[in-house]
Amino acid sequence: QVQLVESGGGLVQAGGSLRLSCAASGRTFSNYGMAWFRQAPGKEREFVADITWSALNIYYADSVKGRFTISKDNAKNTVYLQMNNLKPGDTAVYYCAARPFGNTPTMASAYAYWGQGTQVTVSS
Repeated sequence: QVQLVESGGGLVQAGGSLRLSCAASGRTFSNYGMAWFRQAPGKEREFVADITWSALNIYYADSVKGRFTISKDNAKNTVYLQMNNLKPGDTAVYYCAARPFGNTPTMASAYAYWGQGTQVTVSS
């Protein structure tokens, strides 16, 4: 059974930082891209960042470039999202997702596996 389990969410003041983690289990994720999406209340789920298995290719949404950093530890089957200079507009449920090799990153339909999400709330 494939599982993606997110952790690290919480409440932080604007300008603060959080580090999200996503632990993958249940299958080998070699050749899978890993990504973070987020969904704010009343809004559609949106792409945040994606990293290929080799980490040679990384993609970011324009809204988080320069503030968020995605990384991964293949030995631990874990992907991270370091979020700095957080803004109230970053408030959302953050989801981890896994994309089979060859699928186009950033599109939600390209991701085969999803976690349950972790809440991030940024106060002003």
